[in-house]
Amino acid sequence: MVVLGIESSSPIASVALVSGHKLWGEMTLNIGLTHSEQLLPLIDDLLQQTKVTLADLEGIAVSGGPGSFTGLRIGMATAKGLAQGLKIPLVSVSTLLALAYQQAGCCCLVSSLMNARKNEVYAALFRFTAAGYEQLEPEQALSPHLWAQKLAAYQKAIVLTGDGGADYKEIWQETLGKKAVFPPAFTQLARGASVAWLGQQKLGQGEQDDLFTLKPMYIRSSEAERRLRGVGNR
Repeated sequence: MVVLGIESSSPIASVALVSGHKLWGEMTLNIGLTHSEQLLPLIDDLLQQTKVTLADLEGIAVSGGPGSFTGLRIGMATAKGLAQGLKIPLVSVSTLLALAYQQAGCCCLVSSLMNARKNEVYAALFRFTAAGYEQLEPEQALSPHLWAQKLAAYQKAIVLTGDGGADYKEIWQETLGKKAVFPPAFTQLARGASVAWLGQQKLGQGEQDDLFTLKPMYIRSSEAERRLRGVGNR
C-alpha cells in the first residue's frame, strides 16, 4: 500500500511516501512560508522525485491536530481534496502521537509537547513496546507546571519531545530532575513520515475517516471564536 503522509500542524510543512516497510521519500521545509504556498508544490516534487504518480496512491494520512489552527485546516483540506478526487481512503493521525512515534525505540515513557501559546502546551503521554503503543494520557491543553506534576506522578524517566519540550525546559528539569530526557533536536521535528507510517497502520486495519465529517482536533477554541463569545456575552 502506497500512502502519502501530510504534516502541517506547525510552521513545518512535511510530506512523505511510504509503502510497507519502505520510506520512498520525504520532503520537509521550515522556511516561514504559509502551508497554502508549500504543501501542493512539495507533494508534486515528492511524486516527481520518487517516480510515483497520483494514480499509484492507495491512501492518504494527515496530521489531525492539535496544532496551528490555520495549518491544520490547510493540511486537512488538501488531504480531503486529494482523497476525494482519487477516490482513495483518508485517515487522520494525532499530531502528538506522530511526534512521540519518532522516539518509539527508546525504553522510556514519551511525552510529546507542542507550544500552544498563552502559557500552555498541547501534551499527551505514550508508552511504546514491541507490540505497539499505549496512550497513558490523552491529548490536552494545559499549563507546563500542571503537566510536569502529572508526569512526576509516574516516577519514571520520560522523553520530552517537540518544541514544548525545549521552550519550557527549565520547568521540566525543575519538577522531573534527572527523569527528564531530552532527545536530539532533529528527532523532535514534525514529520510527514511519522504521519504516513501511522496512517498506513490504520489503513491496513481497515480504518478510514469520513471525508465530510472529519475535522481537525483543535482541543481549545481559536482566538476568533473566543472573541466572538466575548462579544456575545456582553
